[in-house]
Amino acid sequence: MATFQRHRLTPWLLLSPQLAIVAIFFFWPAAQAVIQAFYVEDPFGLGRVFVAFENFTRVLASAEYYRALGITITFSISVALGAMALALLLAVLADRVIKGAHGYKTLLIWPYAVAPAVAGVLWVFMLDPELGLISAWLEAMGIDWNHQLNGGQAMALVIMASIWKQMSYNFVFFLAGLQAIPKSLLEAAAMDNAGPWRRFWTITFPLLSPTSFFLLVMNSVYAFFETFGTIDATTAGGPGGATRTLVYKVYEDGFIGYDLGSSAAQSVLLMLLVGLLTLLQFRYLESKVQY
Repeated sequence: MATFQRHRLTPWLLLSPQLAIVAIFFFWPAAQAVIQAFYVEDPFGLGRVFVAFENFTRVLASAEYYRALGITITFSISVALGAMALALLLAVLADRVIKGAHGYKTLLIWPYAVAPAVAGVLWVFMLDPELGLISAWLEAMGIDWNHQLNGGQAMALVIMASIWKQMSYNFVFFLAGLQAIPKSLLEAAAMDNAGPWRRFWTITFPLLSPTSFFLLVMNSVYAFFETFGTIDATTAGGPGGATRTLVYKVYEDGFIGYDLGSSAAQSVLLMLLVGLLTLLQFRYLESKVQY
């Protein structure tokens, strides 16, 4: 009996370090944000007043919040779909039997090791209006690039940097999915005179649907939360709030504006929004996945 009890406790003992980290650094801050959302706090922590749902009401009545929501939706759709489409294209190309394929695959994975803020700085250097290599090419083509003044160009900058950063993560999963597809299916389709394009859409892509669904969920979460470092390092939400997403607005209101109650309410709303988005994806898109 003692041996049985010991074996039952062993998995929990092995999981306890990770569970402790998740509880301390994820669940505890989330719980504190929920509590804080119902108070107006002194920015120096000297006191607080319970205001019930006043913070939520103030946030939802703000035009700036809805502007940030629209920017976030545009940014998230562009990053998620762009990173997945580019990664799928590169994975299909890398899956071919060519000389030096392993070297190409390694180089395509490397960008994922770069921190979001560093990725943003790299793209700022390449698109600097005065010194950037890419901006010089754009100027030679007659395109006046200055993301410091042009809101649309600033949005394009953070989207490109975020796609480049996330592309490698998607590439690994798409490549693994492609390599798991039985070659006999593609060979049989080729013998039936199915061209490469038809083989891809009728065989390869449907068999990649579980991988695509998983990556869609992960990329959506990435675009909502993990792009903060990229935005902060490239545009800091500017110019004129053109790249101020919801997660960056939470930071601005809480850590710059010292409006801790409003910032906490926005973080709770953001968690609910991402949770609802994930639920909708599982509810309406998972049924189309072919396992």
